[in-house]
Amino acid sequence: MKKTFTLKDPVKKVERVADAIKHEVKKYLKRERNKTVPDKVDFWDFDCRIGDSVGKNTKIEVSEISSNIDKFVAEEKENFYLEIIAKPGFKISKPKKDS
Repeated sequence: MKKTFTLKDPVKKVERVADAIKHEVKKYLKRERNKTVPDKVDFWDFDCRIGDSVGKNTKIEVSEISSNIDKFVAEEKENFYLEIIAKPGFKISKPKKDS
């Protein structure tokens, strides 16, 4: 998903528009996670970037998307760019403790 979201709506309040955007992002993540995982891949991981525009964005974690959207609402921005790219994820095994 590479999309520029608009927070200003003539009918809806900004907070409701932000909630709708968060819901759309959650639906996208769920849809991507439910896709079949290729062989030798443990799960779907995501590369996320958010910012004012395509050229001005920063890398974030999936868990930080909602809080970053809230920051754009607090700063009264008109729009923002969000990029979520699915990639294969691999579990990292923890080293075993010696007794």
